[in-house]
Amino acid sequence: MDLPLNSVQFRTTPMDSTGVPHVLEHTVLCGSQKYPCRDPFFRMLNRSLSTFMNAFTASDYTLYPFSTQNAKDFQNLLSVYLDATFFPCLRELDFWQEGWRLEHTNPSDPQTPLIFKGVVFNEMKGAFTDNERIFSQSLQNKLLPDHTYSVISGGDPLCIPELTWEQLKQFHATHYHPSNARFFTYGNFELEQHLKQIHEEALSKFQKIEASTMVPAQQPWDKPREFQITCGPDSLATDASKQTTISVSFLLPDITDTFEAFTLSLLSSLLISGPNSPFYKALIESGVGTDFSPDVGYNGNTREAYFSVGLQGIAEKDVQTVRGLVDKTIDGVVEKGFENEQIEALLHKIEIQMKHQTTNFGLTLTSYIASCWNHDGDPVELLQMGSQLAKFRQCLKENPKFLQEKVKQYFKDNQHKLILSMKPDDKYYEKQSQMETEKLDQKVNSLSQEEKQQIYEKGLELRDQQSKPQDASCLPALKVSDIEPTTPFTEVEVSLAAGEIPVQYCAQPTNGVVYFRAFSNLNTLSEELKPYVPLFCNVLTKLGCGNLNYREQAQQIELKTGGMTVSPQVLPDESHLDTYEQGVLFSSLCLDRNLPDMMHLWTEIFNHPSFEEEEHFKVLVKMTAQELSNGIPDSGHVYASLRASKTLTPLGDLQETFGGLDQVRLMKRIAEMTDITPVLKMLPRIKKHLLKCDNLSRCSVNATPHQMSQAEKEVEHFIRSLPRSKKERKPVRPHVIEKPVPSGSGADGSQMIRKLITEPTFKPWQMKTHLLMPFPVNYVGKCVRTVPYSHPDHASLKILARLMTAKFLHTEIREKGGAYGGGAKLGYNGIFTFYSYRDPNSIETLQSFEKAVDWAKSGNFTQQDIDEAKLSIFSAVDAPVAPSDKGLEHFLYGLSSEMKQTHREQLFAVSRDGLTAVSDKYLGVGKSTHGLAVVGPENEKISKDPSWIVK
Repeated sequence: MDLPLNSVQFRTTPMDSTGVPHVLEHTVLCGSQKYPCRDPFFRMLNRSLSTFMNAFTASDYTLYPFSTQNAKDFQNLLSVYLDATFFPCLRELDFWQEGWRLEHTNPSDPQTPLIFKGVVFNEMKGAFTDNERIFSQSLQNKLLPDHTYSVISGGDPLCIPELTWEQLKQFHATHYHPSNARFFTYGNFELEQHLKQIHEEALSKFQKIEASTMVPAQQPWDKPREFQITCGPDSLATDASKQTTISVSFLLPDITDTFEAFTLSLLSSLLISGPNSPFYKALIESGVGTDFSPDVGYNGNTREAYFSVGLQGIAEKDVQTVRGLVDKTIDGVVEKGFENEQIEALLHKIEIQMKHQTTNFGLTLTSYIASCWNHDGDPVELLQMGSQLAKFRQCLKENPKFLQEKVKQYFKDNQHKLILSMKPDDKYYEKQSQMETEKLDQKVNSLSQEEKQQIYEKGLELRDQQSKPQDASCLPALKVSDIEPTTPFTEVEVSLAAGEIPVQYCAQPTNGVVYFRAFSNLNTLSEELKPYVPLFCNVLTKLGCGNLNYREQAQQIELKTGGMTVSPQVLPDESHLDTYEQGVLFSSLCLDRNLPDMMHLWTEIFNHPSFEEEEHFKVLVKMTAQELSNGIPDSGHVYASLRASKTLTPLGDLQETFGGLDQVRLMKRIAEMTDITPVLKMLPRIKKHLLKCDNLSRCSVNATPHQMSQAEKEVEHFIRSLPRSKKERKPVRPHVIEKPVPSGSGADGSQMIRKLITEPTFKPWQMKTHLLMPFPVNYVGKCVRTVPYSHPDHASLKILARLMTAKFLHTEIREKGGAYGGGAKLGYNGIFTFYSYRDPNSIETLQSFEKAVDWAKSGNFTQQDIDEAKLSIFSAVDAPVAPSDKGLEHFLYGLSSEMKQTHREQLFAVSRDGLTAVSDKYLGVGKSTHGLAVVGPENEKISKDPSWIVK
């Protein structure tokens, strides 16, 4: 796909952990010479039809990418990005806001205590609540100790307050120069126009310099090194006595040797990927730990790559055991090598990845080449994957021991080897807090009375700046009239397979790949089994099927498909909040030559799934529980929002069951069981309700037109093979509505039918929950029940959420409050959600949500503000869809092109009166039922308020 993208990249090599490149990344986006208004980056999110806008700070570079489908918009965004990066204002107040500052606990009272504030400061505090992040960061720092990789480029919260405004400006002067920049452009817009604009607006204004930002090679060690570090305890660990992590890591060659890097990346996959890999067998299946250690495998993000392998979730006494297992496995691979089928499965995986089309291909490319190019490697050579594969095959052919020799050279005989272990310290967060307090006291005690007064006055000035309406007229902008009034309809055809199951066919340019999906409903499944559906989905394709054990099944899936996934689904109805569809989605893809093999695998999984492998089941349960627990620091706002919406609709309750903290805690309890047999025995019971033709609602195929006739035959064969119940099973919930999906009917008049659950007596109720987690930051969610997708007010609420985020909540929560992120959004399910992310506040943020409603009701916004919100919403509505996903909204939600066009017209028609009306009608106090949730540390105010449930 040719979605145009542009990026500019600078090599940024800090020598301390003040986070200077990260703070600079934030600050350059706060205003520039040509665009001096505050925060042009965030304002352009609402003045363009961008499909992607962001900035990233890596260990040794900073990247600024954007993409858009509109040519005029591309020029506008390129202009803003060029000016922001090369000619930023770098105002001191912006540095205070984005990086760190001292602020009074009550900004209007100079007598109150001072605290640290700042977006980057709180972002990094939040980042280091993630124990995997602590481990990965320390691994890199200690394995590459000689230069920039020995520090934390994003910033250590205890070091960030050492950064000065002067140091920030100096770092920009030495690093953000064309001589230290790399430009990447991709897509179907005219290249000459991009180059001309880059030259005129940036390059022509500089003289060439010799940039002194090169990273020298790491001096190799003459013997291995060992380190121990600590982290915070995991309150959701499956075994409190097993929270130690250990890994063994090896330094590898320079990543600019592209073929050697390619070979080692493939070798890494062979060593660790899937149940047939040597390290999976030796470590994961040993039962010693719960999952691989963080940053496992090949890491090519530094000048010299490295490989790391180990375990997390082990007892401290087992550290030596894991080390022994790693050494023994390496010896075994040097001696025996790999089976040919393993290598072929990996090469097939690469082939399918090269053919599979995504909507962010340009972003994938710029990210893929960034590290190698950053160290003057050849990006074009790196992208010539076909020739690298051919060379790899040739090396294997000429020397059957090619890979074994690499393992001996880089792992067995490598003295640059790091053994890193990490164990929890119950007082970890307390100690971090104490060090932060000491740092604060040190800062405050060094201030004269005059300096304290200056801080107070600067704080008032910052608040004043943040509260002033900003004139953004200097920024380029598209108009609502630039948005297409209609979008092309996606053609789908529906026909019955085996005379009973509707199949949706969508002909697309899929590059020789076939995409298959099937949806089974859960209507006959008992309530007691429902919480176990996500676990059933997770293990169904991993325990074996037919005459294949789990290792053989994994091999066949890799050899014949691009992956087979099963996921629980709770799908809203477009016209009723208390109606929904519950089910499981089966998805897979394959090269067209492998379609019969892929469908045969599904046939075996549906007819003869294996639930016999108890030991492997235990392994999968532990890995799942560990992954869920590790994911909370990055997704805390999602968990808060799911909990807040739990009691607002019947759908919300099931979503919390399947994907909320209830599910995380259930998996923890299962992983803790000494006898897991009762849970394993539930899986065949679930199977009876899911893997039968009776419960199969519909299937879909996306493929090229000439692949369709073969696909039709294979799907027909699959459906005819499915088992059927001898007697009809009744739905557990009595109110089931059969709803035909509009449009897409075939020549024979066949249609897809959605079997929806409705709960006519459901009564929403308010719940306030504080989910305790030992984090130094909060994740806050407030959800309000509003109206479904097809209701005319849905469009107004959607625009309102964007308007509130851009014009009120961003200022209150991020700029003033210091949270990393926050805003409002309206879900397709009719739930209006306010949220914040890595937030030093909680109660204050909930108050900001209420103030946002008052602001909206007052109509304190302009027509330009409304138009900008529409542009932002349409950039999401009109985001490109990959060929594999065309027709998916029709398949899953029953949304026809006509329904989407009606909604599009409603979005265009949203007016000021409509916005103020829905603000009051749905979001005003006492108007609609709402729920609140906070994920984070103990809170005195909340604990004293009996209206809150603390868990």
